Amino acid sequence: MKYFDINQNLSEDDIALRDAARQFAESEMRPVAKQLDLMSAEEAIAEDSPLWPFLKKAYSLGYHKILLPEYYGGLGLSPLQTNLVFEELGWGSFGLSIVLTVVSFPFYSICMTNDEELINKFVIPFCECTDGSIRGCWAITEPEHGSDILAIGEDYFDSDKMKGGVRARLDGDEWVLNGQKSSWVSCGTISTHAMLHLQVDPSKGMAGYGICIVPLDLDGVSKGKPLEKIGQRDLNQGEIFFDDVRIPGEYMFVDPDFYVPMLDIILAAANLCMSNWSVGLARAAFDEAFNYSKERIQGGRPIIEHYTTKQRLFDMFARVETGRAISRAAMNLNLQISPPHVEYSLVAKTQCTEMAFKNAHEAIQLLGGNGLTKEYRTEKLFRDARATLIEDGNNETLARHGGHILMEEYPRAPIDF
Repeated sequence: MKYFDINQNLSEDDIALRDAARQFAESEMRPVAKQLDLMSAEEAIAEDSPLWPFLKKAYSLGYHKILLPEYYGGLGLSPLQTNLVFEELGWGSFGLSIVLTVVSFPFYSICMTNDEELINKFVIPFCECTDGSIRGCWAITEPEHGSDILAIGEDYFDSDKMKGGVRARLDGDEWVLNGQKSSWVSCGTISTHAMLHLQVDPSKGMAGYGICIVPLDLDGVSKGKPLEKIGQRDLNQGEIFFDDVRIPGEYMFVDPDFYVPMLDIILAAANLCMSNWSVGLARAAFDEAFNYSKERIQGGRPIIEHYTTKQRLFDMFARVETGRAISRAAMNLNLQISPPHVEYSLVAKTQCTEMAFKNAHEAIQLLGGNGLTKEYRTEKLFRDARATLIEDGNNETLARHGGHILMEEYPRAPIDF
């Protein structure tokens, strides 16, 4: 169903972008997401998988470069336009929304460095790609480290006892990489390039990390099997291994001196994306419940006419509108300033994912037994929503980081735009 946007100042371009994304989400994302959800993880990335024609279509329309600046060939959308498009993609499929965005993460991050050599070598070809053949991944999570890898401010974060899952040593003009990233790397087994977080200075623990870009066709790189999971099965995830992999020195575009500030920038952006897609998922759950309530007859009338159903649907509607307001405000703030106010991205992610999960849960309750069957979209929405409470840092860890920021930096001075 269409929704009324409380922002009555949307331009014609804003509306056209939103409507085009909605059409793409409905006609392309939803059918493919349903197919992939029913496949095994290996079938979902096989040569004959519907994933590949989907990616080619998405790339041809530019949905892989939403976050990239227009100067380098990206779409150059405003924060509001990015929010509008991401919400529609999240409405279509949370998992495929992640795919279309994480493929850009190495190239998006390189843009922040203003390194013209790396931009010309990696960013511009990615922006020019129209067939889905260049795909990035965000290789940060490790077998021995999950959310603690994001625990800036905790006493253990910079402890030399925190050993990295992937380590780098300098050998002449090259870095030599060894170690493993965990099975939770999004697009890990289908990516061509990795934005790799790795330990450069072990004496500083997690604070001694750096970030480099690694073409994954180099000698010594291997990948594990794609991960089987209950939700977001349309999102490929899997391990990446590095065995004496050599990269040029300039590929290390973030060193330990700038790692913590860069981690905050990346975390702020990733959590903004999560919040936007979660609003789309919350809206999708509301749509399913609302439409079903108009059709399902109980007590001789549609259940939407029952008193309690009206209340429950209104609560679902309120979560969508609340989440949209939070995510839109945080995106408008943090895509326009640097460094970002990370706590607002964390508020948006934690609150919007919680509201999406509540809406998906409520949708199943309203559909009753039908909500548990694969015939209806609600059971997939519920499984997908459950994963959001853990992705990009589980909500408890993100809240802890937000609390640390409040303790260290409040009250803030006004922002002068």
